Amino acid sequence: MTPESGLPPTGGSKPPSPNTVLGHSRALLLLGLPMIGGHVAQFSIGLTDTVMLGWYGVAELAAVTLGSTYFFSIFLLGSGFAFAVMPMVAAAAGSGEERQIRRTTRMGLWLSLIYGALAVPLLWWSEPILLFLGQNQEVAHGAAEYLRIAGWAIFPALLYMVVKSYLAALERTQAVLWFSVFAALINGVVNYALIFGNWGAPELGVTGAAIASLVTNFISFGLVIGYALRILPEHELLKNALRPDWEMMRRVLRMGTPIGLTTVAESSLFAASAMMMGWIGTVALAAHGIAISLAGITFMVHLGLSNAATVRAGNAYGRRDRDHLARGARVVMAMSLAMSAIGIVLMLTIPEPLIALFLDGDDPEKPQILALGVGLLAAAALFQLMDGMQVVALGLLRGVQDTAWPMVIAVLSYWAVGIPVSYLFGFVFGWGGIGVWFGLVIGLSAAGILLMARFWMRSIKTVGSGTVG
Repeated sequence: MTPESGLPPTGGSKPPSPNTVLGHSRALLLLGLPMIGGHVAQFSIGLTDTVMLGWYGVAELAAVTLGSTYFFSIFLLGSGFAFAVMPMVAAAAGSGEERQIRRTTRMGLWLSLIYGALAVPLLWWSEPILLFLGQNQEVAHGAAEYLRIAGWAIFPALLYMVVKSYLAALERTQAVLWFSVFAALINGVVNYALIFGNWGAPELGVTGAAIASLVTNFISFGLVIGYALRILPEHELLKNALRPDWEMMRRVLRMGTPIGLTTVAESSLFAASAMMMGWIGTVALAAHGIAISLAGITFMVHLGLSNAATVRAGNAYGRRDRDHLARGARVVMAMSLAMSAIGIVLMLTIPEPLIALFLDGDDPEKPQILALGVGLLAAAALFQLMDGMQVVALGLLRGVQDTAWPMVIAVLSYWAVGIPVSYLFGFVFGWGGIGVWFGLVIGLSAAGILLMARFWMRSIKTVGSGTVG
């Protein structure tokens, strides 16, 4: 039984034992499916921007691809504090330490606000940074135009992540799913009105997409914090909201900083690939934006499973139950593998119809984008398995509060392997966009293998005792 379902098993049958494969599968699905749906709905906000701007114009699509990549590189570094809240709250709940739940979440909110204030100047003055990174002047200007408005969403977006992590750790995920779906619908409506000038609204193009993203993020945070305060009043999340808790802040900072750096190390691999595609040209960058969006949908499934693994592993960590942790880890890995197989089949069998969804049928550059996009999706199919492996491994490692060495592994895999290989094959060997994406495959593969080895060979052995079976 989950906190939200409140329903006993039907037909009078006993539920599966919590430490059997069936029991773990049931628990992971009850927890993970709403998380997956929430991630997909949240991701669809950016996907809607990509689709509608692809209909609007290739230059505008390239600008927002660049701008959103830049935004998320900065956002993901700050999201480490939110990701730290999830295993810390799950462990506190597993060990029955109720007061720690409020302390952890409150300091996660504090650190997110502080980070947001530090990030705003980088978002406001993004154009010279993008030009320094070798981007086309017109595309960099469009990206900066987008970021001067959408950049303010860093505050509600980070706060939303903290509260969402708090709710997920307590297995309150269904409401977050519906809030995410509602926010995605709002974003689509505002985008349609402001990008194209429909329903009497002004036609704002890139600026319209930025306004829609900002409005959507504020609505999302308002909904989720209102729900948390109403449904879990016993935690009094905003009690002493202005009073610092230095000891807990240090703990969240110590755990959240390596998580943020790990996340940004991975995102920087994709950000660097976007920058390199920008060096190739506007068409290459547009094709990259479409292929990344499609690969991102399948990644949201793995991310939802990873979050569920973090919560389940955090509970087991709080109870010092190694057997439960090991069996649950095997089940979530099998689920991720199955989802990878589905993604691979779709990307290899119907790439052109998928890419065509993002393009205006009359766009003169459509054939070029389709031709390059098909090759990029083939590369995306190659990294599905490893992308799923690395994010699930990270979820398990965070659940047992092992974050420092995974950060080192991520930095080495993405910065010392992935980015140099992308440049080598893309430009030195002259493979162009396909070569850049080959670097993604190699970097993700290195991370997936090393992180999974870290979990099974080291981290799980520090949790309690027992025969791992």
